[in-house]
Amino acid sequence: MKLLFVCVGNSCRSQMAEGLAKSMGFEASSAGTHPAPSIAKHAATLLESRGISTAEMVPKSVDGMVPSSFDMVISMGCGVHCPAIKIDQDWELEDPVGQAYEVYETTAAEIERRLLLILDQSS
Repeated sequence: MKLLFVCVGNSCRSQMAEGLAKSMGFEASSAGTHPAPSIAKHAATLLESRGISTAEMVPKSVDGMVPSSFDMVISMGCGVHCPAIKIDQDWELEDPVGQAYEVYETTAAEIERRLLLILDQSS
């Protein structure tokens, strides 16, 4: 299953979701409506701590994505308005940027829980 994770900055939640999804066997990409200059430090640290390389992870624009090439488009819950992209699920995750590392861990655990639900539903 091919997933696209969308948010505003594509620096934190959507990047974590992309990395975690790939580690679980999904094909995944992420993008933002207004991409940040770089991935959030705590997000990168969290992914690296789980053996997920962030070397190639950079914030990308939704403008460069082809929504029809994905099985599911998921908003991270930041009120993303993408008129050209149909959002299949809105996960409504709190943005951990600027918060303690533990908040990133909680967010990652919730992302993993939801990815497991998708795996269960697709099998």
